[in-house]
Amino acid sequence: MQTYYTWIDSPTGQLLLTANESGITQLVFAEGRHPPDIHPSWKASEDPLREAINQLKAFFAGELRAFDLPLSPAGTPFQRKVWAALQQIPYGQTTSYGSLAASIGNPAASRAVGLANGSNPISIIVPCHRVIGSNGKLVGYGGGLPNKRWLLEFEAFNAMG
Repeated sequence: MQTYYTWIDSPTGQLLLTANESGITQLVFAEGRHPPDIHPSWKASEDPLREAINQLKAFFAGELRAFDLPLSPAGTPFQRKVWAALQQIPYGQTTSYGSLAASIGNPAASRAVGLANGSNPISIIVPCHRVIGSNGKLVGYGGGLPNKRWLLEFEAFNAMG
């Protein structure tokens, strides 16, 4: 299955966007905790990623609150369950790892949920930035805490208007 990729400039820095025929596979911060690697077999092309690019531009313009894109992240069934739950967190709101664990029917799994959240390959679109510590503090984010803070403040501001 062919993977396509492109780089996107955003207010949070450069992002690597990848997809295959099934959907978006990654949205990764270039300067994040896990800098992306371009696999030699991938093809640089914006065409198969056009809708995702348009939705990301609309998101960063404050015009889009929920993405509607086919997603194809690689992960375990548990990770996919957590990532699906992340997509249910409303725009401009946050939840804790414990609350997220409870929402998937496993309230004792907050650490496992945290690990799955940290493994999310499709940041922003699958809004792992909306998960914070139970004490309300910002904890862990693959794109760096300054980007997490920016995304949360950006969404909170736009949710008011």
